[in-house]
Amino acid sequence: MGRNTRKRRSSMATKAIAASAALALGGGGLIWANFYASAHESKNSAQNRTKAAATQVATISCPDVGQQLTDVPDRARSGVDKELANLDKQITEAYARLASTRQAQAQDTNFVQNAILGPLTEKRSATIDRIRISIQRVGGQAQNLSQLATCTPQTADPQTNAGDGNGGRDNGGQNNGGQNDDDQQNDDGQEQGDDGQTGDDGQEQGNGGQGGNGPVAADFVDITTVQSNAQLGVGANGLAANGRSGSRGTFTTSCGTNGNDNHNTDNVIVAPGVTNGAHHLHDYVGNQNNDAFASDEELAAAETSCRNQGDKSSYFWPVLRLQDGTQDFDQNNAGGGTEGNVGRILQPAQAQLTFVGNKAGPVVAMPTALRIITGDAKAFVNGTANANVNWSCTGFENKVQLKEQYPICPEGSKVVRTANFQSCWDGQNIDSANHRTHVAFVQADGTCAGGFKAIPQLQVRLVYDVPAPTIENGQVVNPYAVDTFPEQLHKPITDHNDFINFFSTNLMNKMVNCINTGKRCK
Repeated sequence: MGRNTRKRRSSMATKAIAASAALALGGGGLIWANFYASAHESKNSAQNRTKAAATQVATISCPDVGQQLTDVPDRARSGVDKELANLDKQITEAYARLASTRQAQAQDTNFVQNAILGPLTEKRSATIDRIRISIQRVGGQAQNLSQLATCTPQTADPQTNAGDGNGGRDNGGQNNGGQNDDDQQNDDGQEQGDDGQTGDDGQEQGNGGQGGNGPVAADFVDITTVQSNAQLGVGANGLAANGRSGSRGTFTTSCGTNGNDNHNTDNVIVAPGVTNGAHHLHDYVGNQNNDAFASDEELAAAETSCRNQGDKSSYFWPVLRLQDGTQDFDQNNAGGGTEGNVGRILQPAQAQLTFVGNKAGPVVAMPTALRIITGDAKAFVNGTANANVNWSCTGFENKVQLKEQYPICPEGSKVVRTANFQSCWDGQNIDSANHRTHVAFVQADGTCAGGFKAIPQLQVRLVYDVPAPTIENGQVVNPYAVDTFPEQLHKPITDHNDFINFFSTNLMNKMVNCINTGKRCK
């Protein structure tokens, strides 16, 4: 199966986004408007521009309406999901305008508020009101949504790598059962370059990355300089140990590494029926029919890349790209180059999909079509509460797990992305309005709270051969980055992973039996 271009459906217009992709890079990629320098300013104004860089608006922060909707009646779900996708589109277009009007912003301190944030708030207010009406029309409650309309400017803070206002970089803290370790500080004492830094020639450096909207030098750290922070029980394979009690078995499914280039920029969980609902590209393994328009019946009847044909589950995650000046097939497409996701797509060298048990007791079968999202694609502006994907290097996984920085791995070591999914289920629902509250992480003792039931925990480990980027004069050279919503600036903390269960009944029962009896099955 070739790349999923869905020729049977037309793509959304992205004129506002494409307008900001104006300059061709020597290697052929697209570069967005420079965040801190105006092409028409003279060198004599460098001092003023340097001063302005400290408070320059880097991106737009909007309340995540979808996360607040914990109780949406089933009859309103479809309409609400489409309006939530419309909110994402509005932010994307506003960010594109932010990135392409730097000269106007430098000349008018009120430009961002008057020309970008004000109109955005008006559009969001109308959309949120439609969401409220849709919910109330079928008897649901939707109070206080109007207060979520206002967006704020987010400046580039060289001391903060995520939008949670905690004022410090997190060099790790693995999320295991929803608990974060304390932040570990980089111990090499070396200051890395960041947004708005001025070079020796008096010209501000851009916001980083081949696409002009990240990543920046401060998004990377030499993993050999980071203090050990990984939790005990996390082995070299990235799997959390279950202890000597409970259900200690494992079940591994082999579904390939997306060698057939099955990609699209949809998200059937969050934005069903909406083309380009993710605004970034996904790798798909397992189910081969996953796009925004796939019904559960279509998914159940689809082909699968999994070795065991009883596993038609869908496993998908944002692609990883090498920003070395090269282009890929989507350089001029929505969700790709026109939205700042540029560079060569890297296929994983390994994609390990393993289900493990619960240290407090046995697990029960997952229901068919259960949907789970782990991590937060908007964590840079949302804050870190739902961030749950770790970065490391082979040979370091039992020592260092990073959340808010990409690792620079030593020679011979590979980049690793690890996601441990929620493993408690409410026993009733295959999804929830915010796609989170029907599942949960275990408590510290391994039990599930609130009457939830323990299910097999999916652990996804992706390994990549990535040329190590370098930091030169405060800029990152040949960086790699995960695809993101454009306003998230390609921050590593926005990484996330998705799963839809379509195991056959027989194979799911085999998985549960293997895990509960302590076996290792494939």
